[in-house]
Amino acid sequence: MTDAAVVGTGPNGLAAAVTLARAGLKVALFEKAGTIGGGLRTMPLFDSDVAHDVCSAVHPMAAASSFFRAFDLGTRGVRLLQPDMPYAHPLPDGRAAAAWRDIARTARGLGADGPRWTRLMAPLAQRSSGVVDLVLSSQRSLPRDLVAAVLLASRALAHGTPRTPFATAEARALLTGVAAHAVGKLPTPTSAVVALLLGHVAHSSGWPLPEGGSARIADALAADIIAHGGTIHTGHHVRDLAELGTVPLVMLDTSPKEFLAIAGRRLPSGYARALRRFRYGPGAAKADFLVSEPIPWANPLVRQAGTVHLGGTHSDIVRQETATVAGRAVPDPFVLVVDPAVTDPSRAVSGRRPVWAYAHVPHGDERDPTDMIRRRIEEYAPGFSDTIVASRGLPAAQYEEYNPNYVGGDIGAGAMTLRQSLARPVARWDPYRTPLPGVYLCSASTPPGPSVHGMCGYHAARSALRTRYGLRTPPDLSPKPKERV
Repeated sequence: MTDAAVVGTGPNGLAAAVTLARAGLKVALFEKAGTIGGGLRTMPLFDSDVAHDVCSAVHPMAAASSFFRAFDLGTRGVRLLQPDMPYAHPLPDGRAAAAWRDIARTARGLGADGPRWTRLMAPLAQRSSGVVDLVLSSQRSLPRDLVAAVLLASRALAHGTPRTPFATAEARALLTGVAAHAVGKLPTPTSAVVALLLGHVAHSSGWPLPEGGSARIADALAADIIAHGGTIHTGHHVRDLAELGTVPLVMLDTSPKEFLAIAGRRLPSGYARALRRFRYGPGAAKADFLVSEPIPWANPLVRQAGTVHLGGTHSDIVRQETATVAGRAVPDPFVLVVDPAVTDPSRAVSGRRPVWAYAHVPHGDERDPTDMIRRRIEEYAPGFSDTIVASRGLPAAQYEEYNPNYVGGDIGAGAMTLRQSLARPVARWDPYRTPLPGVYLCSASTPPGPSVHGMCGYHAARSALRTRYGLRTPPDLSPKPKERV
């Protein structure tokens, strides 16, 4: 007999299933695609020997979140490889700014703004677990580390307005590039929190890449589920809750749009209306390249970076992101680029290596982004086009076909506005519990939102265990001796 069904096997669905299985429930997972993982898929696209990360590639939150800290990927054989330089930001005039794991080294490269960067990031890095746990909480309880909360709140207020304490173009662009990960209007308190979260972990737990690709994380989660009696069914698209039969507990790693579709008329009208009001954000348009050599960045410093932000100056990025949120396409969008083999040399095989890149574009944008992203990289890496062996583009409008949670290409599963960050997907004290008995939402459309941290699934599973079974003590997630690699 199945005790719980999980629909969707993205990182949150897998995290929910791990938590429920560790609590002793027999769990069955259902995945529409032929492989598990959602945003954690890695596969060959052009060359059978070269693996490409289809969605996510770099995982700061997989190294930082309390779920993964407890799950302990390293002990399970997943190596999170750390670049010495988590991210870099080239500027149009040939200069570049770099964030190193070492704050002091970062500060030395920022000239007059070095001490300001240290004052901004060092206190957060010193209390990193408290900051991360606050941001990745269910946001329904008082923070455990009040000092971390004050440090974060004071800085978010200072950096969430048009005024910035940085004087140099390098420091302004370096922080704004991280803020752009919020995929929304800049600057806002929400984008400031994102910038401070990602910015400080670069100096603490890092921005790692899983050796061999992102699918290694999904595989480790799946192995734990199976080891604890769970089953996984791929190629199974659940179109109606009735398909799950009389299973007493259902966890949905789905968008509100998909939940409305599979729930049909079962939902109370008021709750259904609230779900329909849920706002989705701008889109991501992805390009994958198979290249013959490392990206020839004009500034040699950038060649050491795990992630590269292409947006130009602070004012350029603000212009690009503001237009994109408003639905206006720009010729020079903000682009993120990763050459995985810089951090993980095993990803380069026989003179071939993958390049991962995506651009921020308007919601539902139908343009093939390949040439746009190629030209954007070429601006900062002349000769890049000559290294391309093969390429493919995925428009934002098609991202939803790849993963139904990415409505209109919104890989954040919902706009990261201040209000919606606190009330995802609707304003309820328990945002995971739905009006349908035994049915819970566990996707990134619930708090704390996007990224590969597993916390939406973990919080939803904790809610289900508490409200359905009276279990208030979380299950042990650590590897058992026989599971250690």
